[in-house]
Amino acid sequence: MSAGPVPGDARPVPGRRELAYAVLLCLAGAGLALWAATRTWVVDVVGRSEPMLLVEEGRTGGQLLPWLPALALVGLAGGGAVLATRGRPRRVLGGLLTLLGLALAAGGGYGLVGDLGDPVTWQWPVLTLLGGILAAVGGALTMLRGHRWPAMGARYERRTTRPTGSSGPIGGAGTVEAWEALDRGEDPTIR
Repeated sequence: MSAGPVPGDARPVPGRRELAYAVLLCLAGAGLALWAATRTWVVDVVGRSEPMLLVEEGRTGGQLLPWLPALALVGLAGGGAVLATRGRPRRVLGGLLTLLGLALAAGGGYGLVGDLGDPVTWQWPVLTLLGGILAAVGGALTMLRGHRWPAMGARYERRTTRPTGSSGPIGGAGTVEAWEALDRGEDPTIR
């Protein structure tokens, strides 16, 4: 029988796995959409002045839909921001990532059915659509359950007061005091 948690117990914090899944879904989806948007979606055959000279000119998804790579980059940044937020801001961020993923999926869908030119290579718009769906699922998971997930530890937050029990200029004070102590001939590393 166990009397309670053991101090060295390595049990995962509840929600940590969901947090990892949501962040990975957002990052993988936005990364996939960004990669697919930079591939050639349309190849146009352009005739030149000479009768038999034809030139193929390819255009990427980012050239056809200029907002697509920008949204994918914002999705990558938002996926990382999920780790740094907590509570209501994390849920709002999840909603924004859901909308962003749906917009990426819409761009991929438009690449499949829209009038972009001849011939259309279908695999890159499909991957953009898939990436958008993955990012939207990660955002929805964050929006619905993100308030229950753990946040970054206090070691990442800025201290507002000087720690107690420290003496001398190094114990949390700025570098000005350390230089002044050196000018007086004192060793600022000794407490």
